[in-house]
Amino acid sequence: MKKRRILATIMSAAMFATTLVGCGSDNNNSSSNSGSNGSSGSANDGGGSGSVEELTWMFWDDLNATEDLISLGYKDTIERFNNDFKGKYHVTAITTNLEEYYNKLNALVAAGETPDVFIVSPGPQLTDYVEPGVAAPLDEYLNKDGWKDTFTSDAVFTQQTYDGKIYAVPLNTAAACCFYNTEMFEKAGAKVPTNWDEMMEACEKLKAAKYTPVTISAGTAWCLSMVAGYLCDAEGVDLPKLADGSASWEDGKLESACNKLLDLSKYFQRTAAGDTNDVATANFYNEEAAILIQGSWVIGQINGSNPDFESKCGVFQFPGVDKIIAKSDSLCMSSKTKNPEAAATLIKYFTDDTAQKYTAEKGGKIPVTKVQYDASVAPKQLGYVMDVFSNAKGTFGFYNESMPTTETGAHFDDTMVSVFLGDMTPAEAAKDMEEFYKTNCRK
Repeated sequence: MKKRRILATIMSAAMFATTLVGCGSDNNNSSSNSGSNGSSGSANDGGGSGSVEELTWMFWDDLNATEDLISLGYKDTIERFNNDFKGKYHVTAITTNLEEYYNKLNALVAAGETPDVFIVSPGPQLTDYVEPGVAAPLDEYLNKDGWKDTFTSDAVFTQQTYDGKIYAVPLNTAAACCFYNTEMFEKAGAKVPTNWDEMMEACEKLKAAKYTPVTISAGTAWCLSMVAGYLCDAEGVDLPKLADGSASWEDGKLESACNKLLDLSKYFQRTAAGDTNDVATANFYNEEAAILIQGSWVIGQINGSNPDFESKCGVFQFPGVDKIIAKSDSLCMSSKTKNPEAAATLIKYFTDDTAQKYTAEKGGKIPVTKVQYDASVAPKQLGYVMDVFSNAKGTFGFYNESMPTTETGAHFDDTMVSVFLGDMTPAEAAKDMEEFYKTNCRK
C-alpha cells in the first residue's frame, strides 16, 4: 500500500511536467556550459559530433545566482568534472529552489525525464525514490577501486541503505544548532543558555535591549517544525512507539512542546509567518536579530553573504536537549540513466578530496570521508559545531524526515505552523496528529 502511495505521489506531478520537459531555456536551469540532456552536441564536443555522453544533475539552489559557499563548491565540482572529461562526458545542472525542488523533481520523474543524478534528503524523501525503483543501487560502484573505503565508516550510509543495498551517497554531515550574535548577547547582558529557562531569560534580555531575539521562518514550514522537533524530543516524544500505536500523540508531550513553541514565538521577528528561510537567515547575518535556529549548512550562506560577520557568530546547542538533529545531503543515480558509469563517476567527484576539503575549509560542513583538512582555515563556526557534536549524547533526524511517510512529515510541519498562527491549539494539534496516525500510519 505504501508503494502505491509513493507512486501516486510521483505520478500526480505529471500535470506539472509539461512546464519542465525541454526546459533548457528556463532561468532556473543553469550550467557551466550550454549543453542540455539529450542534445546532439555540447560546448565541449566541437559541435554536434554526438561523441559526448550527456548527463543532468539536479540541485535545490541556483548555481549562477547563489552566494552560498556550499552551493558554489558544488558548482566548482560540476565545472571540474566537465573540464576533466571534456570530449567524453558533459553534465548540465538543473536548478531550482528548495521549496519547489521535490515537486519539480517528481514532475520530471513522471514525465520520464528523471535527472541522471539528483540530490535528496535521507529518510522518507529517499524512500519515495527507492521503493518505486526510481533510484538505482550504488554498491557496485562504491565497491570499485576502494571508493567506499574513503568514507569515515559504513555508518554514514545507514540512512541510505535499504535491504542491504545503498541507494544514495552522502556528501556531508550537518547539525541543527542555535547561531547567535556574540556582540548583541554581550551588550544585552545575556548569557549563552544551557536549558529552557535560560533560553527564555536570554530572549527577555535581548528584547529589553531592543534587539529582535530570534529570527525564524514559518513561511518555510520545516524550519519551524525543526524547532518543534527539538521541543518534542525534550518532552520525551517517541516516534517509533507513535508509529506502532504503543504511544499516543495525546499523552500531553506534544501539547507541552507546542506550548513551549508558543512561548518562544513571542520573541520571533514580526514577519516570521511570511518570511522564507532565506529571508530569516538574512535577518541574522544582517544583524537584525540575535539568534538563528538553523542547521550548520547555513554557515556557507552566512559567510558567503557577509564574510565580516563570521567573527561575531557564535554557536550553541539547542537548550534543554542532550541530543542534536543531524542530517546529510545525498546524491542518487537514476535507474533509467543511459550512462551509469558516468553518473557514478560524477557522484564520486562530490566525495573526492578536493570536494571534501572544500566542504570543511570553505563551506563549514563536516566531511563524510577521511580527507585531511586544515581546521585553521575552516570557518570558525565549524569548530563550534564540532564542539556541539562532541558534547552531545546522540543524534536524531528531522521530525518530518523521521516519520513513516513524506505525507506524514508534511502534515506535522503544517500542524506546527497552524499552532504558531493560532489556527489550532496545542491540544487540537495533538488530537489531529493522533487521528492522522490512526488513519494513515498504523495497520
